[in-house]
Amino acid sequence: MDKTYILAIDNGTQSVRALLFDLHGNLVDKSQVGIDSYRSPEPGWVENDADAFWHSLCTACQRLWANTRVPKDAIAGAVITAQRGTLVPLDAKGQPLRPFIVWMDQRRAQQTHRLAWWWESAFKLIGMRDTIEHFQREAEANWIAQNEPEVWKRTDKFLLLSGYLHHRFTGKFVDSVANQVGYIPFDYKNGRWAPDWDWKWQAMPGIRRSMLPELVPAGSMLGSVSAEAARDTGIPEGLPLIAGAADKACEVIGAGCLTPEIACLSYGTAATINTTTPKYLEATPFIPPYPAAVPGHYNTEIQITRGFWLVSWFKEQFGLHEQQLANRQGVAPESLFDELVNAVPPGAHGLMLQPYWNPGIKVPGPEAKGAIIGFGDVHTRAHVYRAILEGLAYALREAKERIEKRGGAPITRVRVSGGGSQSDAAMQITANVFNLPAERPHLFETSGLGAAILAAVSLKLHPDFATAIREMTRIGQVFHPEPQHARTYDALYTQVYRRMYERLQPLYKSIQDITGYPARH
Repeated sequence: MDKTYILAIDNGTQSVRALLFDLHGNLVDKSQVGIDSYRSPEPGWVENDADAFWHSLCTACQRLWANTRVPKDAIAGAVITAQRGTLVPLDAKGQPLRPFIVWMDQRRAQQTHRLAWWWESAFKLIGMRDTIEHFQREAEANWIAQNEPEVWKRTDKFLLLSGYLHHRFTGKFVDSVANQVGYIPFDYKNGRWAPDWDWKWQAMPGIRRSMLPELVPAGSMLGSVSAEAARDTGIPEGLPLIAGAADKACEVIGAGCLTPEIACLSYGTAATINTTTPKYLEATPFIPPYPAAVPGHYNTEIQITRGFWLVSWFKEQFGLHEQQLANRQGVAPESLFDELVNAVPPGAHGLMLQPYWNPGIKVPGPEAKGAIIGFGDVHTRAHVYRAILEGLAYALREAKERIEKRGGAPITRVRVSGGGSQSDAAMQITANVFNLPAERPHLFETSGLGAAILAAVSLKLHPDFATAIREMTRIGQVFHPEPQHARTYDALYTQVYRRMYERLQPLYKSIQDITGYPARH
């Protein structure tokens, strides 16, 4: 039988999806299992057991086999894409020593060690010392070493979720270059572990090279599915496992964004804007681009950490009525929330939101907070909801302009993916704020599709990335800017939004000093 299908496993933040794609980019079958096992032992902490991740993945796969008509011997290979920056220490037997520390976790290590004097001098000279200290405090390895020394003493391997899943599938400690996004000693420019002399090893003195997996380019053959993994997942033993890429990197090519003039907006838990470029380009000075799914390329990513998480927050706090009504009417809650948005004019009667619910490194800085300004007696929760969508679009437009300025070339097309892209209201707001057509891909599962594209090229089912993207991606729907509304948004963006952070930043610092939140370490 011709092997014309690819199994893509997408281990995101909110769920695991087992996805079967054909070579034309059609999603043939899908199984989805929610991840609701996260826990927060302390305020701001987010953890999950390794077994919980693996069990969810296995359940998704087994449910897929129970419902699909695609025979297993028609599947050419499997590929994994996963959430980034989620890490776990393993002992010498490959067993987890503690739960994963998830990318959303806000715990911080103490900054207890200095770099060599030449590094310290260099970073002070270029104004980067605060950024390096941020790196040291954010590094999960440093926190474990300081707070759980017995765990760290027993740590033999330190893996991202992607590396852990590859180990469960193959028994090998191997991972894709394009998965290496996190506080780890990785050389982003050259796509390898940092050389011995690099400052990152000094910033995380407990990490040894032997603790880290072998790295291979995205699209390489990682190995094959072991007998144990086959038993747990139902995936055929011996099936080739292809090196994938991080979920955001896969999303970019799954949306068809292969060249710098096409930006991929991701409306997920974190909202991001990305372009793919063969040139090493720091969209924010001294903050490296991430490895793209296409080997030898980079993603110029700028992230709003609490992106469409804000939408979830709104629904939880203020959206009970719509959710109950949707259940009674048998419709998707999103449709009723779109009605809520459309009941309010563009600009939300002057209600402006700055979506910095999480502190940042540079833009925004570590003192950053979210803000909503412009309240009047006309405003309702519908205005707040619209202001959230508009504020996210403003923040991403600002990021687009930074990428254009640093890269020297305009972004002329915008593709929107992620959960938020399913909202027609969000898509129309995006088109109007950017004053560009907002293109929705033909399917929602763009991360999984991007992983499948990687596998298709690796397995020679398509000759190259350009062909695979042309054959497997396409535009589903286009939302065109409305000139009058675009003018309103442009005025609000240039005259109000772009000035908000600069004006509010001193107040954020005072709030931090007085209340201790966000915490200083």
